Amino acid sequence: MTLPNAAEDERRTVKIREVGPRDGFQNEPETIPTADKIRLINALGRSGLNRIEVASFVRPDVIPQLSDGVAVLTGIDLPEDVDRMVLVPNSRGLGNALAHRDLFEEVALFVSASETHNQRNINRSVAETMADVKKMGERIVGEDLGFCAVIATSFGCPFEGKVPLDRVLDLAEQFAEAGATEVGFGDTTGMGNPAYASRFFAAALERLPGIEVTAHFHNTRGQGLANAYAAFEAGCRSFESSFGELGGCPVPAGSTGNIATEDLVSMFHEMGVDTGTDLPAVIEAAQAAQSVLGRKLTSHSIVAGPVTWARPVG
Repeated sequence: MTLPNAAEDERRTVKIREVGPRDGFQNEPETIPTADKIRLINALGRSGLNRIEVASFVRPDVIPQLSDGVAVLTGIDLPEDVDRMVLVPNSRGLGNALAHRDLFEEVALFVSASETHNQRNINRSVAETMADVKKMGERIVGEDLGFCAVIATSFGCPFEGKVPLDRVLDLAEQFAEAGATEVGFGDTTGMGNPAYASRFFAAALERLPGIEVTAHFHNTRGQGLANAYAAFEAGCRSFESSFGELGGCPVPAGSTGNIATEDLVSMFHEMGVDTGTDLPAVIEAAQAAQSVLGRKLTSHSIVAGPVTWARPVG
């Protein structure tokens, strides 16, 4: 028997961060009860997903769906190997988060690659945001927290159209200089395509040695999994997704959900790629979210379940 070498092992393994509890819940028209959020997050943690974006420290009047973030962080009971991430928009939000430093391991800072989207999303210019990133980065690193960057509209902006690749990667390098060890590239409104995703991640991996490069695709136009596959083939090994295909972007309206975690896991498992997760358990968590919301969710695996290969007869 020939054993796989280390390089082959790495190729057949990916990391997945579950972002539904933050990115998904914030886009729901109703506010999900805190107890239900806690129950769903605990289910995700028991599925083998060991990176979960749990909450954000944004103004409650802006995103009331996430106003119970501290209560959720306090109430969840996750395995010790699960890293809890929080998203913060600015220095004030970071200060509020650090008042609860013991409740999480990772902080995500974000900016949009397009000026118009950044202004409409957080009412600041890109330059203002990145100036604040430098200050926040020092505080995050000083607290010995994981520092993850998120660049929205990396693959296109609904207001400005094409976003130059160099502009996106220049922002990524600025995040790395500020101390980020991971940079996630978001297809915020589902404008990416597999051909461009392949070129994009090949370039990002070349420009960002030593940085974990993460793909965050939305399924707004049905190309999310194809884009994830293209990113994987280009060498990306870190992905973000949302159970039940929850989520989207509040700016602009109609920008529907992220790729479903259970669909992403199913694809990778059928490809022989290890995700470290129990697919039936992820599907159960998505089904539970569907029950809480009282409506059908759009992931395929909720309906079809895992692929079952018939055993040979005889």
